[in-house]
Amino acid sequence: MKLNNGVEIPDIGYGVYEIPPKITKECVLTALKIGYRHIDTAAYYKNEREVGEATRESGIPRNEIFVTTKICLAGNYQKACKKIEDCLARLGLDYIDLLLYHWPSGKNVEVYKAMEDYYKKGKIRAIGLSNFYGKKLDEILANCEIVPAVNQIETHVLRNQKEEQALLESKGIVLESWSPLGNGSKKIFNNEILLKIAAKHQKTVAQVSLRYLYQRKVLIIPRSKNEGRMRENFNILDFMLDEEDIKEIETLDRKKSLLGWL
Repeated sequence: MKLNNGVEIPDIGYGVYEIPPKITKECVLTALKIGYRHIDTAAYYKNEREVGEATRESGIPRNEIFVTTKICLAGNYQKACKKIEDCLARLGLDYIDLLLYHWPSGKNVEVYKAMEDYYKKGKIRAIGLSNFYGKKLDEILANCEIVPAVNQIETHVLRNQKEEQALLESKGIVLESWSPLGNGSKKIFNNEILLKIAAKHQKTVAQVSLRYLYQRKVLIIPRSKNEGRMRENFNILDFMLDEEDIKEIETLDRKKSLLGWL
């Protein structure tokens, strides 16, 4: 998918939230072996160093691996600059493909200005937001020089965010889903509608759930420590949900967070 500055981002990524640092490198190398080319980490996850090691040691050219990370609790311009430098140092990479501001905190506009400056220096290929809604998003849009490329928010079949996606797209911002499988909440993997559709296509509930977002052009970053699940989550390109499937899936939307965020 092309972002608003022309940078291309792989549609299907691999997320490393809550993956312990001691196994992160191995998991990322496995993901890259399977075919993932977008790895999503964050300072908050405390496994950037291992993501960087896997990226460097994979044998895959750096320009073929898209690395996203996030800064949080930056507070102001100076602190944000330090946070960005720290991310680069921990990753051990010359540049970050996508840097997100993890959630609103402190002087959001100042933090975003720091991100813009690092973008202009060529240290970051694209910048964006995570968990920004309403007035917090409007504040950035009213004061930014560079429109955010991405807003990463909770999005899955139980909170499909169609209205938010339309709003973001009207501003030139791509919706990226964190927790595209709803973190397994509300017995999603035993949902009768999803099980029926999965059986129809000879796929799993996870694959149907991810395919639904993929067909809507939502970026997805499923997470698993299990190689079989990693492969399953990546293997969603050989089938298509039809209009009836999509209508049934959209009846599941609860229009609220399942995971305690906005």
